[in-house]
Amino acid sequence: MKVSFDFDSTLSREDVQKYAKSLVEKGYEVWIVTSRCDTESALAKGWHWVKRQNQQLYDVAEDCGIKVQNIKFTEFTDKIGFLKGKDFIFHLDDDVDELIAILDSKDTCKPVNVEHYEWKKTCDEVLSKTTL
Repeated sequence: MKVSFDFDSTLSREDVQKYAKSLVEKGYEVWIVTSRCDTESALAKGWHWVKRQNQQLYDVAEDCGIKVQNIKFTEFTDKIGFLKGKDFIFHLDDDVDELIAILDSKDTCKPVNVEHYEWKKTCDEVLSKTTL
């Protein structure tokens, strides 16, 4: 079962990292789906600072046990373009526009706002309705 996390202001938070790591340990397929550019694309545009920023993302992914192949850079396009039809259980994000786009898509992926005080409870409830 696949779950997805935004990075900036979401998986960059220690509480979210702890949660993502626990899901990896339970056997969930955890993804990072970020609007960022990948390093190669950024360097081609002369955005050299992105290499350092993305290294921070890769370091967090490694610490959480998230596989490199489970990191998707959407290059500033809506994340639902990647998520739709791929059987993600939920996507946790701080960007309301991204969450609304997921909701409006009618995809089975449940959008969850990390800024809601019960984000973790909501994720757990969504997961409890599915089985590994």
